[in-house]
Amino acid sequence: MKIIILGAGQVGSSVAHNLANEANDITVIDQRGDLLQELQDQIDIRTVQGLASHPDVLRQAGADDADIVLAVTNSDETNMVACQVARVLFHTPTKIARVRSVGYLNYPHLFVDGAMPIDVLISPEQLVGEYILRLLEYPGALQVVDFAGGRVRLVAVRAHHGGPLVGHELREMNEHMPGVEARVAAIYRRGRAIIPEGRTVVEADDEIFFIAASDHIKAVIAELQRLEKPYKRVIIAGGGNIGLRLARVLQKRYHVKVIERNDDRAESVAEILDNAIVLRGDAVDESLLVDENIEETDVFCAVTNDDEANILSAMLAKRLGARKVMALINRASYAELVQSGPIDIAISPQQATIGSLLRHVRRGDVARVHSLRRGAAEAIEAIAHGDKHSSRVVGRRIDQIKLPPGTSIGAIVRGDEVLIPHHDIVIEPEDHVILFLVDRRQIKAVEKLFQVGVTFL
Repeated sequence: MKIIILGAGQVGSSVAHNLANEANDITVIDQRGDLLQELQDQIDIRTVQGLASHPDVLRQAGADDADIVLAVTNSDETNMVACQVARVLFHTPTKIARVRSVGYLNYPHLFVDGAMPIDVLISPEQLVGEYILRLLEYPGALQVVDFAGGRVRLVAVRAHHGGPLVGHELREMNEHMPGVEARVAAIYRRGRAIIPEGRTVVEADDEIFFIAASDHIKAVIAELQRLEKPYKRVIIAGGGNIGLRLARVLQKRYHVKVIERNDDRAESVAEILDNAIVLRGDAVDESLLVDENIEETDVFCAVTNDDEANILSAMLAKRLGARKVMALINRASYAELVQSGPIDIAISPQQATIGSLLRHVRRGDVARVHSLRRGAAEAIEAIAHGDKHSSRVVGRRIDQIKLPPGTSIGAIVRGDEVLIPHHDIVIEPEDHVILFLVDRRQIKAVEKLFQVGVTFL
């Protein structure tokens, strides 16, 4: 697949890294030659230096026969104009654009019925906000991602001493939770992946990924750690696009405070929010946090546009007694460092965004993709098509399907029914199959598995 990525920033470079090893022809456009050179030193791609929306630059990048234009520059206007040029001059089949300004997103009719030629609209702020909301819904979870419209969720949770299943074999889970269907997709122990089997013993500090219907998630978490009390008090550090969007939703269900250091922005946020307290100040000001009863705060969420400020404020909040702290971190190297320290959850805007992008470049019918463990693993919702003669999966039992190494089927959604797969379940046409890949290098093999051919022998 021929893909042109506009913008070599955090998102653009992350997507390029993800796709470069999947037999895609990647070209990246950016005005900064140093960023392009850095990318070329790391991965095998083409680069073009210039303004991403300029017709001649797009033509030089190969837009005449490109399959996808992915516009993720820092300018909403450049991204939108580039998609317009790609449609009018180059008839590019798929045009994906990142649009961040609420001023545009507040008018969704701009992006429907061909008004703006963007096939897929990506809003990182919205994706990050939804990601945080899911974490707040399930106290104790490290990651929560949706499949099949939210009917099935993949959850990462750390096993703690005191969890009923800790120290026991996985096959005992059904005895502990009669009537609750769930499947452990992977276990990470001291950073290494373990393919779970019935005899696998759960140990304290294991990072466990399980798949279950949404209604059963809290029951499964309670098997792996003492179930935490629901969150009530939330402090958001940062009143930018993400912080404001988050506060607007949370103020309906939680007691919310927003800390914003810019006076004008704080005043603007206060005028928008109806049921939240907005504080002018610095989130790394210890006296401010103490005055606002940080020790009684359930969740401290740092979402400013400064990684260092987010890390420091979250660490300070944790030291002062906040129950759970989250920090928005753009730099992958920072996320690696802090995840195992006092910060409970490091949130990566790139990883939240990449999943939305990847499903549009996957071969076969892929409804959903989630990048996990900072890009090392992946979860896919693939739709089975064809019949026993044209498909490698349809009409076959689970135990007859030759899955790539490190790949497991976690759930099957059939109409409104959620099935946790057993060895004798037969895949039917139009089933939504949720797969977990410990090694994302097996993606091509999974895509091939779900592609429909004229016949397979």
